[in-house]
Amino acid sequence: MCCAPTRSERKKRRICHQIRALGPRTVLLAQDETDLLLLPPLRAGWARRGQPAPVPISGQNARRTVFGSLHLRTGHALFLAQPCKRAENFQSFLHLIHGHYRAWPVALLLDENSCHTAQGSLRLAHALGIQLLWLPKRSPHLNPVEHLWREAKAVVCANYQDASLDQQVSCFIDYLQSLSATQRLRKAGVLSKNFWLRGVRH
Repeated sequence: MCCAPTRSERKKRRICHQIRALGPRTVLLAQDETDLLLLPPLRAGWARRGQPAPVPISGQNARRTVFGSLHLRTGHALFLAQPCKRAENFQSFLHLIHGHYRAWPVALLLDENSCHTAQGSLRLAHALGIQLLWLPKRSPHLNPVEHLWREAKAVVCANYQDASLDQQVSCFIDYLQSLSATQRLRKAGVLSKNFWLRGVRH
């Protein structure tokens, strides 16, 4: 007996159907954002045998948000650093996307974070002609940009304290922009034979 598809599987099928129905000139982008912290994630370190390693902490960790998008066919990426992850910050990124892809209609694959689903964000996306395709809830593994964040944080952020948060953000974005389009697609998992959108036209 075949099991009924889960809600997540039904939503994935619906997204694939929506993508196949897009116009031939439509640009399909995956979008996500991540927080960068002044104090780096510690994944490795040195200490004398038998002695605990000192770990500096702060009562308040400075934070920046980086918004990003990845063209799922060409590997082109856009990034924008913002003070935080609010609706107005996401809307600034929508303007950046629209300004860059002005000549093409855009479809954006993204999660249902509150900054995305805010009424102002929905109105702006509609006004800019950007179609929003909603990923299933609690499914970060389905968003290719999540894999880019993980890669960049491991290379740029982990175990190293930058002189300032602005410097860390700059290095983080510079690293992702320094990758070739093919490298970005590979590290994001888009070129994998198991990529969940493999075979969908866009």
